[in-house]
Amino acid sequence: MSSASQVAERDVPFQLRGNSFTMMVLKVFAPTSPNFFTQLNVKVRQAPNFFHNAPVVLDFDDLPESIVFDLGAFVAQVQALHLLPVGFQGGPQPVREAAMAVGLTPMPSGRAAKLEEVVKAPDPRQLDQQSPIPAPQVLIEVVHRPTQVVTEPVRSGMRVYAEKTDLIVTSSVSPGAELLADGNIHVYGALRGRALAGFSGDTNARIFCHSLEAEVLSVAGNYRVSEDIGSDFYKKAVQVFLRDGVLSMDLLKTA
Repeated sequence: MSSASQVAERDVPFQLRGNSFTMMVLKVFAPTSPNFFTQLNVKVRQAPNFFHNAPVVLDFDDLPESIVFDLGAFVAQVQALHLLPVGFQGGPQPVREAAMAVGLTPMPSGRAAKLEEVVKAPDPRQLDQQSPIPAPQVLIEVVHRPTQVVTEPVRSGMRVYAEKTDLIVTSSVSPGAELLADGNIHVYGALRGRALAGFSGDTNARIFCHSLEAEVLSVAGNYRVSEDIGSDFYKKAVQVFLRDGVLSMDLLKTA
């Protein structure tokens, strides 16, 4: 690139480019329930640093067509819990229009893909008795990807997301860094930031680390903050998992 071209490029006042971001989805079943925000507040208070000013997509897919509620007031109450609604998914037409009116952006579904089989039966009118019935067409979407490996330290402010796979970090994770994986997370150093395994809802996911010093731990949306880790596990080799729906920890046997 010539120097003139470089100068011209720097003179452009903006740049448009594609990017991808990881955001939480708040699936709304009963927005008019008197317990909605009480229960949401309990969830937020489990990990206030993690949820503070976190962007959220409101999922209205499961709302009935007849639902009537003040979406502007609903969004304001979500914001009062220091969550930032930025977009929405689905919902009846009046809800979608109200969401657009308050400045929310329509978002693609973004749901985790599942293994699917699509079978197309032959038209019997096009077959005769001598023709073999063709095998059904099966289209399979591969869900799991190769394990994502990070060999450099994960610094403060960095976010690493292993989509549809496991994440292995062979170094340490600094405070303020964030690891997310739809599968398991392995850290072969000190885990000082946030680690969220089973990010798309896999309750069998686990977190493994050689030195547990984390700010926030999560498996499939079940959280524990640093104050709740306990001295028995602090700076120890630990695995984190769900036991009967409760986030639990065990020491790893390293010898």
